[in-house]
Amino acid sequence: MSADDHSVAPVEHSGPLQGPLAAATLRALDTLEQVLELEPTGPDRFRAGSEPNRFGRIFGGQLLAQAMTAAAATVPEHRPSGIHALFVRGGDETVPVDLIVERTRDGRTMSTRRVGVQQAGRTVLTAMVSFAEPGPDADADDGPVTAPEVDPESIPLLQDWLHTAPPELLRIGRVWADVPPAVEMRIAEAPIFFGGDQKPGERTLWMRLPRTVADRPGLHEVLLTYASDYLLVDMAFRNHPEPLAVGAYSGVTVDHAVWLHRPVRFDQWLGHVTRTVGFGGNRALVQGRIIDAAGRHVASTAQEVLIRAR
Repeated sequence: MSADDHSVAPVEHSGPLQGPLAAATLRALDTLEQVLELEPTGPDRFRAGSEPNRFGRIFGGQLLAQAMTAAAATVPEHRPSGIHALFVRGGDETVPVDLIVERTRDGRTMSTRRVGVQQAGRTVLTAMVSFAEPGPDADADDGPVTAPEVDPESIPLLQDWLHTAPPELLRIGRVWADVPPAVEMRIAEAPIFFGGDQKPGERTLWMRLPRTVADRPGLHEVLLTYASDYLLVDMAFRNHPEPLAVGAYSGVTVDHAVWLHRPVRFDQWLGHVTRTVGFGGNRALVQGRIIDAAGRHVASTAQEVLIRAR
């Protein structure tokens, strides 16, 4: 929806994550942890299921997390340091996924793995995953570290923006409340798919897990990689220089990259600050930096989005 169509008024947030939404979010995290428990089917080969009812297809963040998990099973001594994945085709959430890991290289301080994710013998995603030996906490920031001036819990929940969504978008929007992501999300403006306005500039999405998880090496990085895929396609629509009527255009992820600069705790607030840095033809490049509550730059992201008329 273009900025000329309407202006979305601020919404009062519903306070802490509680009630049916909290219960559904916790169930979603339980399910995500289950689909990240990969079943070995051979040397460096694994099989897994998918989250149900997530957009009518396999959510790309799930495939990223599964690829990183499969690679990590072959690199027990190092933590994940990054992933760069190409989405080859859409996945069917009702069909198991097979993950094939290729041990590309093992060095003294870094390891590299190539992971192919398939369904019924057809590739849906291919990824390169890197791992690094834990080292000193070097400064990964491009300037002084300053804590954010906003308390994430004072910001509306993503689902609060359903109250401002136009009727034609309610069916799509209800999915985010009825089958919410496995993370608590807070955002200060309505996403485009809830009727938000197109505009330039940055946007911050605050995220955290709804409960603690096992303190297993690499698990928080895997779960953050899963969540890093949320709302980047929406960001390409938000920053697009031309008016894009919701429903008249579709957006799909072409590739996705995450660089992990330091260990993270995803049961604490992390802010994903995103902006679209360029448009070429029908493609957009969205970049992000992920900060913790102290303002430290813990990870970086990039995603190429294909936008097409339906």
